[in-house]
Amino acid sequence: MTEREIFTAAIEKQSAAERDAFLEGACANDSALREHIEGLLRERENLDSLLERLPAGIAVAPSPTVDRSLSEQPGTLIGPYKLLEQIGEGGMGLVYMAEQQRPMRRLVALKLIKPGMDSKQVIARFEAEKQALAMMDHPN
Repeated sequence: MTEREIFTAAIEKQSAAERDAFLEGACANDSALREHIEGLLRERENLDSLLERLPAGIAVAPSPTVDRSLSEQPGTLIGPYKLLEQIGEGGMGLVYMAEQQRPMRRLVALKLIKPGMDSKQVIARFEAEKQALAMMDHPN
């Protein structure tokens, strides 16, 4: 399994004991890999904790919404981004590998809110997640 596959599968485990047992098998004798995955899991938990502590009534300007009458799929253009492939899915959105075409060309991860998940509360949480991720200094 790749690092991404191990991390993604570990997130799905319901309990710490289940996650530990999974990591024991998935990482085998690679203690550096296990420490790295556990570090990523801690960072994710810290981010989730930050998002859950959003103050009530947080004022956030919503991002422009995407026309959901069209289905997102590889090749779809959304603003300056061309969707290449879906790489993840969470409770409130889908994550795509995309190519930013302007003002520079680069590969990015683009998260789109799922249809029907555009309530003010979800959009505020999404905006807070965007801010938290923008502040991270992480090699990935």
